[in-house]
Amino acid sequence: MGQKATNTIEQIKLLETRGMILDFDENKIKEFLLDIGYYRLGFYWSPFEIDKSHNFKKGTKFSDIIKLYYLDVDLRNILAKYINRIEINFRTKLVYYVSNKYKESPTWFADQAIVNNNIIDNLPKFYNGKFIKLNKPIKKHHDKYINDKYAPAWKTLEFFTFGTILNIYRNLKDDNIKTRISESFGIKNIRKFINLIETIILIRNICAHGDVLFDFNTPKGISVLPQIDLNNDRNSIYSCIKVIYYFLGTISDNRKVEMHNRITEIFESFDDNENIKGIIKNSIKYC
Repeated sequence: MGQKATNTIEQIKLLETRGMILDFDENKIKEFLLDIGYYRLGFYWSPFEIDKSHNFKKGTKFSDIIKLYYLDVDLRNILAKYINRIEINFRTKLVYYVSNKYKESPTWFADQAIVNNNIIDNLPKFYNGKFIKLNKPIKKHHDKYINDKYAPAWKTLEFFTFGTILNIYRNLKDDNIKTRISESFGIKNIRKFINLIETIILIRNICAHGDVLFDFNTPKGISVLPQIDLNNDRNSIYSCIKVIYYFLGTISDNRKVEMHNRITEIFESFDDNENIKGIIKNSIKYC
């Protein structure tokens, strides 16, 4: 059995025993512990630990842990906003190009001549009564067209997840149309295009679920393209951000500049804090 639960007073005493400088008053620290959680904050003080007993390096301040936590929060919020722009653009292009090529098959995502069977076989798992009920445009369609098994792609795919949209793209039988879509983002190689979209989806999911971002490394190396300068780093969170910069720039250069400026402003706001600055350089790999 693991360790027993501790209350905020015990948690504060434990941090102090391990060498953390508690530079907030006790009530404020309790507020942070009850708001964010001792365990969750542990992800943010782990870079400051010096041994397996979780002792902290000299000079570790509780305020720096909170600053790192909110850096992570701000970064997730920024990335989520701009990834959403990429997701909508990708979905729009997929629906537009495929629907216009197969005009006689408005539900092409369920057509064996157009997509692989594994997509069609899995459709009933999420296109079901609950899906129809939760999404009003889909329900309105079925109320009007009672004999339709599915609503048209331009309605249905609007309510599919980013991951499902990519899976449909991946399973299109016609490589020419896949290439047409990837080339709209300046990428000819379909395999590399899929890898980069997978990277964006991975970051999107971290942001959506509030997971830790600052020390994230993608388990699958980012595909190398001349358009994206990864600086021999195919895994760090900042290399993932470079992928997002690139895709956003193919949609709107203004939004790319806007995103870059917002992220740069966050990182450079810690130029006078050597502890956080070191994490930005060594964990995030921003330089």
